[in-house]
Amino acid sequence: MTHFRPCIDLHHGLVKQIVGSSLTDDSATLRTNFVAEHPAAWFAELYKKDALKGGHVIKLGPGNDEAARAALAAYPGGLQIGGGITPENAREWLAAGASHVIVTSALFDHAGMLQHRTLDLLADTVGPAHLVLDLSCRRTSAGWTVAMNRWQTLTELQITLTNLDMLAAYCAEFLIHAADVEGKCNGIDRELVQLLGSWRGRPMTYAGGIGSMADFDLIDSLSGGTVDATVGSALDIFGGNGVRYADLVVREQANA
Repeated sequence: MTHFRPCIDLHHGLVKQIVGSSLTDDSATLRTNFVAEHPAAWFAELYKKDALKGGHVIKLGPGNDEAARAALAAYPGGLQIGGGITPENAREWLAAGASHVIVTSALFDHAGMLQHRTLDLLADTVGPAHLVLDLSCRRTSAGWTVAMNRWQTLTELQITLTNLDMLAAYCAEFLIHAADVEGKCNGIDRELVQLLGSWRGRPMTYAGGIGSMADFDLIDSLSGGTVDATVGSALDIFGGNGVRYADLVVREQANA
């Protein structure tokens, strides 16, 4: 069954929902769907109260460490952390209460070439059981290409069954945002979900384009129930009107 994985996206220390394709160094291009009145720790406490597991905190750029630490402290062991994670600071974030560290950009050099030595170092530093590889991607002529630096820079790595097999030895899970539809609430990338669902090597969470409860059912159907999902801008606690948080909690409790 497709499970709901909650999220906390941080931008300049605030919980926000942002259109993924607009997230660049130029603030004028940023498209923000929602800015929360509540701090990150409030959302973490909510997820803890409702016994939701496997969620994540993502730091979108600098200025988010304090809010991230507060969220992890509010739900120790209940949330993963991503954004700026490196071999040098990974243990620090686990000590702060994260269940896993999520890594993307640190895996690649400035030209987007996969650095196998860094991958080895990360796995040695925290152990594969505490490592999540973020393979968030954009659709390209080659299929789906992993994107780094807040999804703005394409890497050499394609999402293929062969590459998932290769990377699985290093991690406990994969997190995959479909960056082209992220934050738009106009529907999921069906072909990507089908591809991910055809590979059963590790737990996997999909994000991007979810606009209704029907999209959760669609992910469940397309993936054979093997791909979990997270939802942001469509969720009522993030200002959306397509998905009610309370309905997701009931759905999880009914299938616990």
